[in-house]
Amino acid sequence: MRTLAIDSGGSGIKGSVLDADGHLIAERIRIKTPYPLPPERFVEVLRQIADGMPTFDRVTVGIPGMIRRGVVISTPHYPNLHGPYTRKDPDLDRAWRNWDATAAVEEAFGKPVRVLNDAEVQGAAVITRQGLEVMFTLGTGLGCAVFDNGRLAPHLEMSHAPVRKGHTYDTWMGKSQLKRLGAQKWSRRILATVAGLRPVFGWDRLYVGGGNAKHLTEPLGDDVTIVANVAGIVGGVRVWDLDMAR
Repeated sequence: MRTLAIDSGGSGIKGSVLDADGHLIAERIRIKTPYPLPPERFVEVLRQIADGMPTFDRVTVGIPGMIRRGVVISTPHYPNLHGPYTRKDPDLDRAWRNWDATAAVEEAFGKPVRVLNDAEVQGAAVITRQGLEVMFTLGTGLGCAVFDNGRLAPHLEMSHAPVRKGHTYDTWMGKSQLKRLGAQKWSRRILATVAGLRPVFGWDRLYVGGGNAKHLTEPLGDDVTIVANVAGIVGGVRVWDLDMAR
């Protein structure tokens, strides 16, 4: 059983094919996320990645935002005209809202498909399925997923919650702040945010991944594990074993 696993972000869309044990059997392909990006063009990017891959039996797609039962309730970047944090296009926003991504990708590939929030896919790659485990992804913004003894909890778009000075967690911890502050100051901000959220979640283990986790200069605590960004693809196999009751 081979899985085409695609990790979709605000700046890049990456994919590879994995064997049943979650090992990559092809080099990852990364395509810069094009804008503007209606759903139909998004599917075409997935097809471009698939065209460069060996044969596969099923497809997993991780998408940022509120994904419920494979349907995009909302997504933060793709309705924007020129990329993350640029002007939102009302027509694109309507096109993405309530878009049945699972049905569209199944039609494009003729294979079984699972579409989840991208942090949920990353978390599936690393959790032990014991206790309350939380996944944070540090990328264009902040991704979050919660697992209780391996069962995926209903998704919360915590990234939209206000923090301070008009910022949400997305804009407070995201890539733009890493560029503005530099790695050291940004890492201290992440440390303070994790400390503030620890009593909110009461996690047994927090995993921190995403493309910007490699820039962290501060240890985040004994209950925190930093994971490689490739988890966003490896998790494409593991999500098929998750309890998906939502």
